[in-house]
Amino acid sequence: MNRLAHETSPYLRQHADNPVDWYAWGPEAFAEAERSGRPVLLSVGYSACHWCHVMAHESFEDPDTAAVMNRLFVNIKVDREERPDVDAIYMEATQAMTGRGGWPMTVFMDAEGAPFYCGTYFPAQRRHGQPGFVELCTAIDDAWHHRRSELTEQSSRLVDHIRQQPAFSVDADHIEVEQLDVAESKLIALFDSLWGGFGGAPKFPQSMSIDLLLRQARRTGSARALEAARHSLDAMAAGGIYDHLGGGFARYSTDEQWLIPHFEKMLYDNALLLRPYLHAWQITGHDAYLQVLSETIGYVRRDLGSEAGGFFSAEDADSLDGQGHSEEGAFYVWSIDEIEAVLGDAADEFIEFYGVTRSGNFESGNVLFRPIGEAIRPPSIDAARAMLLEHRNQRSRPGLDDKVLTEWNGLMIASLAEAAAATGNTAWRDAAVAASEFLCRELRDANGRWHRSWQAEGGARHLAYAHDYAALVDAFTRVYETTGVLRWLAEAQATAASLIDLFWDVDDGGFFTTGHDAEALVARPKDLMDNATPSANSTAASALLRLAPLLSADDPDTARFADVGIKVLAILGAVAAENPLAFANLLLAVELETEAVTEIVIAGDRPDLVEAVQRGWRPTAVLAWGERGEGSLWHERTDGLAYVCRDQACRQPADSVDELLGQLADPGLEPTAAGRL
Repeated sequence: MNRLAHETSPYLRQHADNPVDWYAWGPEAFAEAERSGRPVLLSVGYSACHWCHVMAHESFEDPDTAAVMNRLFVNIKVDREERPDVDAIYMEATQAMTGRGGWPMTVFMDAEGAPFYCGTYFPAQRRHGQPGFVELCTAIDDAWHHRRSELTEQSSRLVDHIRQQPAFSVDADHIEVEQLDVAESKLIALFDSLWGGFGGAPKFPQSMSIDLLLRQARRTGSARALEAARHSLDAMAAGGIYDHLGGGFARYSTDEQWLIPHFEKMLYDNALLLRPYLHAWQITGHDAYLQVLSETIGYVRRDLGSEAGGFFSAEDADSLDGQGHSEEGAFYVWSIDEIEAVLGDAADEFIEFYGVTRSGNFESGNVLFRPIGEAIRPPSIDAARAMLLEHRNQRSRPGLDDKVLTEWNGLMIASLAEAAAATGNTAWRDAAVAASEFLCRELRDANGRWHRSWQAEGGARHLAYAHDYAALVDAFTRVYETTGVLRWLAEAQATAASLIDLFWDVDDGGFFTTGHDAEALVARPKDLMDNATPSANSTAASALLRLAPLLSADDPDTARFADVGIKVLAILGAVAAENPLAFANLLLAVELETEAVTEIVIAGDRPDLVEAVQRGWRPTAVLAWGERGEGSLWHERTDGLAYVCRDQACRQPADSVDELLGQLADPGLEPTAAGRL
């Protein structure tokens, strides 16, 4: 057993019994590299990563390979989900050197952390032009001892590259609503009109881009944006990427049809996908979207929810099959014989409904799917689903990554809170509050500093990043809007102030990934583009621009938050419109600034008015209600009335639902809606 046995990351502990003498990232490893004169071998992955498991089995569990690694290198294992700062730096180097990236990531570096050779998965034996892993290690060792100058030159180039920050102009005058129309056209050009989504295989959900199209449909009435968004949502819900028995989405599809998933399930994917399905339901009223929303929330609460209140990170792609072998997708795949044995006379209808065949569509088994656009199920199918789900639950489950990540929980809390408000589902509201309470209790220290990761056996670890802080600001703001409890507005304000104090680049603008108080790495990254999760800068921009109007005009934080949010847009707005897949979440914030936020205050006990506001999708509006606050937002607000304001101008107080909805539908206060309010 090596040093990883004492780590809180389940991924790191998976390697605790390797014969490799692993270190966790930290000064001890680099001090040993300096003392021994050996280079560092860094291996980065995560628990739900299929090829990470393959490389571990082929190389890290092999005593002979481990002996070579231990002799030649100081070996460091990193969970990319716990240390996104380390991952970002060396992924940038890997992409610069190889033209591609991915996990597992394999990087060789010196004792100062400067990389000189990078790659991803390496097979145990030479294959398809790739060297075998031991062969590679031997070649690196030879170069280290006999061609050190070449490695130093390569390292210098890579370090210069990863330290270079993009040069963006800061010009707030260029933040224009027309950028959203440009982005829509770009997305439509990339849209797969046959299967939905964007691009070919492998195909990722792109939830933020779909949500941007829905926003465009709502703002402008764009039929093409609504059709592209709906077709994408329909296709994903019909395909095998969606778990038709247990709910929830897999990470991505290996084909362009959404049929065969890469079977891991991630908290962040499901949290982000809740939003476009909720918004599509709010725009269209089609219950198929509400069904997917409800089942996905059900999956997350049931299979990723902890008793303490937080949400776990992921489930693996791999699980044990009936013979005890670890196989990708074994938990999810069905044969006709097994379905017939479980369902009896009800099997034929189920088999036809979900496209099951004798030959199968995945390694002689069947991934369930539906024709696009036929998502609503008859009661007989629901009964069969319940029987098969109960049977499936007796199988060996995929591995669970039971660490709680602040950022990903923030994403889930924000989605849960918004869904709870829109549907009136109090269980979802309570789950959002419970998760928020958990984060405040377990992931914030006595000095108010948030941490990134928590696991039951080891508690909180690692100083939180800008991603975590930004997601928390958005989450707490939305919990306040859902519950009307001022405590959550205060939490949002305090976290936003710390976000700026710890991460803001006072020289060039934008948020650094790491705080001013964090460990110094070979470079200080700045997360600008959306990827699998929203960038720290885009989340911060939206969160700050939504939070500021809920505070008092005379509170210094109000102007400060709005100013910082606008500066992020000024840095990235122009490039975002031309690259919407990389900046979709930022473009959602552009609408907040260019259209101006509508402030809705409901004073006193008027649940009918609150419900009228919460049920509609108003992405450029914020709601204050419930516990009465202090300051200008609540000044001279009479109980029993609703107040609608925008650009420092307010309408007459509304005392009925019809009057309030009429004011919100007024083009002078709210953009034209493509669907129901």
